[in-house]
Amino acid sequence: MGLEQKLMEDMKSAMKAKDQLRLETIRGVRAQLKNAELSKSGSLTEEEVIEVLISAAKKRKEAIEQYRLAGREDRAETEAQELKIIEAYLPQQMTPDDIARVVEETIREVNAASPKDMGKVMGAVMPKVKGKADGKVVQQIVREKLAAL
Repeated sequence: MGLEQKLMEDMKSAMKAKDQLRLETIRGVRAQLKNAELSKSGSLTEEEVIEVLISAAKKRKEAIEQYRLAGREDRAETEAQELKIIEAYLPQQMTPDDIARVVEETIREVNAASPKDMGKVMGAVMPKVKGKADGKVVQQIVREKLAAL
């Protein structure tokens, strides 16, 4: 079963269970998927669906930060719950150790020698970890590894 079908099934079960937060979150994600389909003028591949989910998760993370800075812990908690629901549909995220291994491999592959090679390393690492790791975490690890050279 594809992610879109799973979202539809989960939306139906959220309706039956009267789980308002889950229902609204899934509806919002499905609306984003529909918008992506319309802008593409065709149906989405699984990879494109995952990209939309990653985007939705990223928006929630940014909103959590902003609400916490503004002292709105109630809204931050709601966003955190929505993020948890969305993350359930994303592929298993890589651990920092896994990311570090990929980064080290890539540094050897592209013959990076200094922090100046950050762009070259990031450009090679991101396709390998797409959908499985947060870009900020990857960037931090790449920066640390290059600084140690």
